[in-house]
Amino acid sequence: MSILLDRLAPRIVEEDGAFRTRMLGIASGMKDVIALGRGDPDFHTPGHIVEAAKAALDANHHHYTGPTGIPELREAIAEDLGERYDLDYSADEIVVTAGAQEAIMLTMLGMCAPGDDVLITSPRFTSYDTAVRLCGGNPIPVPTFEHDDFALDVEEIEKRITPRTRMFVLVSPNNPTGAVTPPDKIRAIAQMAIRHDLIIVADEIYGRMIYEPNEHLSIATLPGMRERTITLNGFSKTYSMTGWRVGYLAAPKDLVHMLTEPRHTLSINACTISQHAALAALTGPQEPIDAMIDEYAERRAWLMPALDNIGFTYGHPGGAFYIYTNVSSSGLPSPDFCLQLLQDTGVMLFPGTMFGDESTDYIRISYLQPLPMIQEAMDRISSFSARAQAEGERAPL
Repeated sequence: MSILLDRLAPRIVEEDGAFRTRMLGIASGMKDVIALGRGDPDFHTPGHIVEAAKAALDANHHHYTGPTGIPELREAIAEDLGERYDLDYSADEIVVTAGAQEAIMLTMLGMCAPGDDVLITSPRFTSYDTAVRLCGGNPIPVPTFEHDDFALDVEEIEKRITPRTRMFVLVSPNNPTGAVTPPDKIRAIAQMAIRHDLIIVADEIYGRMIYEPNEHLSIATLPGMRERTITLNGFSKTYSMTGWRVGYLAAPKDLVHMLTEPRHTLSINACTISQHAALAALTGPQEPIDAMIDEYAERRAWLMPALDNIGFTYGHPGGAFYIYTNVSSSGLPSPDFCLQLLQDTGVMLFPGTMFGDESTDYIRISYLQPLPMIQEAMDRISSFSARAQAEGERAPL
């Protein structure tokens, strides 16, 4: 062990990224791989956004901005939140970050003290766990279940509340399940938060991707919730801007003031060029965005009956671009299923164990390829699953 590793701070723990790295390494050496694992949209960033970035370069916007972001972008974000989600924020209640990922870290730096418990919707995007641990807190998963379409149950949240509980992370639509928490449960969560004096971190990065008849309700719009909610969002998913690294948080002005210096310490400001691109994303034509979301809806509509035909089950995916799929009928634990599927067929999926799921029954399917490629992938998955099931039935007891 090296001297540096021997002296590693105890807050740095080894996260379970080895399997992802292994899968990506295998895929990099293969041809004809169909990747349905990662959460990176297959569409290019719309042209008017790219042109705005070029114009910003030509206009010599090459320097630092203020740590909370350029005023025009913060104004546009506040206006968009009001028009789309009925959220009442002003520009000075917005902090532009280097992706929603940095907004997560900034939120935990500001709100999570050593020893605090942070309840997190699960299965989950495990960067929350890392951020909480880096701040000395304890991530506490709140499980959701397939038989409930992975919907949140307030009783499951409440029975994990202790005197150490500081906040609850509400992710809707959810990654990896695609579950949309319905308005009645959002209202119940709000009442619970007030009853137990909890902070709510509302991750709404997939808020534009809602499929009928599902409905998205932003919890900060409810009585008594604006003052105890931090809303996170960004441009990566909706606008296919994952590489541009622009996100934001919205919170009451006094908290934003206190977060300004920590935000400056993290990265000074989000990329200046990317901020101008994000401004164009919000203020420019939305037809390309609507077209992308319509395409996701078409893929989802095709994929669900295709999974039914294979014999796989899943929770109803009301939003985002994921289907959290039960592959236990194949006879293989999900990590083995994903690894062997990639090696045998060239289809790359990620197991639920990468999303904090203690079960080995689930995989996450990201429908982020053109429909013909998804159809080809499902043909390969169907054949592979049938072989795996047959081999399992022939295996000696």
